[in-house]
Amino acid sequence: MTAADGARADAARAAGTPAEGIRASEAQAGAEMTRAGMRQAGGVRVAAIDCGTNSLRLLVADVDPAAGRLTDVDRRMEIVRLGQGVDATGRLAPVALDRTLRALSGYADIIRDRSAGAVRMVATSATRDAANSADFVRGVTGVLGVAPEVLSGDEEARLSFTGATAEFAAASMAPTGASAAGPAAASVARRPADGLDPPYLVVDIGGGSTEFVLGGAPGGAPVSALSVDIGCVRLTERHLHSDPPAAAEMAAAVTDIGAALDRVAAALPVRTARTLVGLAGSVTTVAALALGLPRYDPARIHHARISARQVAGQTRALLGQTREQRAGLAVMHPGRVDVIGGGAMILDEVMRRFGFADVLVSEHDMLDGIAWALAGGGHR
Repeated sequence: MTAADGARADAARAAGTPAEGIRASEAQAGAEMTRAGMRQAGGVRVAAIDCGTNSLRLLVADVDPAAGRLTDVDRRMEIVRLGQGVDATGRLAPVALDRTLRALSGYADIIRDRSAGAVRMVATSATRDAANSADFVRGVTGVLGVAPEVLSGDEEARLSFTGATAEFAAASMAPTGASAAGPAAASVARRPADGLDPPYLVVDIGGGSTEFVLGGAPGGAPVSALSVDIGCVRLTERHLHSDPPAAAEMAAAVTDIGAALDRVAAALPVRTARTLVGLAGSVTTVAALALGLPRYDPARIHHARISARQVAGQTRALLGQTREQRAGLAVMHPGRVDVIGGGAMILDEVMRRFGFADVLVSEHDMLDGIAWALAGGGHR
């Protein structure tokens, strides 16, 4: 049982799925041996928290920038829907703020128990848009002991690029079998190396916004970036009200997405990109459905390639289903049931508009970028 297996089991449990065949004691022992070796070699243990419009996520990781290696210690996600109603009211709802702070309190306990040496929390679209974001900052500081950083869309985009592409460099250099870096590093390097041609267009579909980042060197500084105000929560609250959505509602959503993509096309040389990398829950859920997985499995999803035809087919299917039908899908997180159609539409329209034949799906994203930056191995 390797440290990578233990990390995947943690991720599966965080997604609310069973981890059959994995013995927790063996996974923990193997992971601790790898982490101890990393710390002796100059790695650092960090804790990264990403609070978005829909989800609150935690990553405690051992990061060794010199070796190009990030090893999960604990990775979790809670759907808190902080951005509930923000697009309409311009304010964070008290009930949403309370949900978020209660979940954050649990994360603070985990960070303390895992002995992270550095902590950074960032907040994104919902808090950028909210008139009462100061209430959020005060609440977080009281619970966590550090103030959250309310990122600009550009900062969010750069961290997403680092998180999604940092491992590409290691993958291109490392052998596919076990190496001196250990079996965990080999497992990271095994899958993504084939056909990863730069420039990369990283698309991070969030709840309130979507980040587009174009860059060449894996883990390096992006060439250009843009954040646009379309996301799975925002699009659903604006347009997709019926169950299932009506044709007119879907047409209005497509128009909204198209206007945002016009901005992207004007600001970024998107068509120079050779590899599309898709991030966040909407993308990974569409991938899980396209792969026909019996349960949500991060290890199977990470660096899977999903064709444009598959994305279009899953998008049509999701938009044609009722909420009850979507809730019955084995890979569907309960917190995504009502917004997955909007997220899938964004991915489908991006691929259609810019002519991508497939998307490389990544489980690593801005959260990993925060961890790399804390350890000195990525762009702040």
